[in-house]
Amino acid sequence: MADRLELRSRHRRTLEALLHEHLPDVEVWAYGSRVNGRCHGGSDLDLVMRGRGLEKISAEQLAGFAEAVRESTIPFLVEARDWARLPAAFQRQIEESNVALVVPAAE
Repeated sequence: MADRLELRSRHRRTLEALLHEHLPDVEVWAYGSRVNGRCHGGSDLDLVMRGRGLEKISAEQLAGFAEAVRESTIPFLVEARDWARLPAAFQRQIEESNVALVVPAAE
């Protein structure tokens, strides 16, 4: 299946590096307008972080990632949410249309 994520390769590389640094062992899915084809130049990037065993991710890790993104060269807003803190109905919507951005190696 083709990758449907509308994201320049340089921004994707930067984002993946920040994710590996700040959220190792976390599966990351992109969803929303940059996946469903409804984005424009100023669209944000919606991400959901799925911790190991779908457990909550620490607020410190999420804040560290958010700060790193703000300080990066990524020129748009990145909204990162923790899967474990989302309502089940929202999780189902995300499951219907997403692109895996980072899939950690199996132990």
